[in-house]
Amino acid sequence: MGVAEETASGARRRGDTRDRIRDRALARFTEQGYDQTSLREIAEDLGVTKAAVYYHFRSKEEIVESLVAEVGTTIEDLISWVRTAPRTRETRLELLRRLGEATAGGMSDVVRCVQQNEVALQGLPGTENLVHRIKHRLWEAALPEGAGVEERLRVRLALMAVLTARHTGSDLGGTPEERAEVAQRVAADLMP
Repeated sequence: MGVAEETASGARRRGDTRDRIRDRALARFTEQGYDQTSLREIAEDLGVTKAAVYYHFRSKEEIVESLVAEVGTTIEDLISWVRTAPRTRETRLELLRRLGEATAGGMSDVVRCVQQNEVALQGLPGTENLVHRIKHRLWEAALPEGAGVEERLRVRLALMAVLTARHTGSDLGGTPEERAEVAQRVAADLMP
């Protein structure tokens, strides 16, 4: 293996470890609470040393901030796209599809974690505005021109259907993929 291959392989492993830490931390924060989770527990769950976790993240706050930043970027991209697209039903349906793809990447689990740990996460950059950005800015950007009460409610419900369908541990039944597929149909029926 050459130097370039070793460097690429090392960077990939570091990225994999970083992603594994984020995934495990998210699961722990959601299952048992942010305040009740330690970096030591996350390291033990992954079978790595606490030093390995510290190599990637100096604190739990840094883990949450990285998760929230990723979601924020995804939402901002969707908002930018929908604001520049024609204000048609087809655009709103495409927004639902794109939002569904984004939730497949775990975005809905980050939102759920932030909501469940709202008090513990107060004051962390980005967490207070995360739910606001999803529920309000995206919703407002997707509204049809001159939307009345019914249309406004339909848009909000459609977006929420897509956002909640993939929550881990959902009591809706079915697999995340089945729920996401049903959510797209329900959301399309709701969307004006």
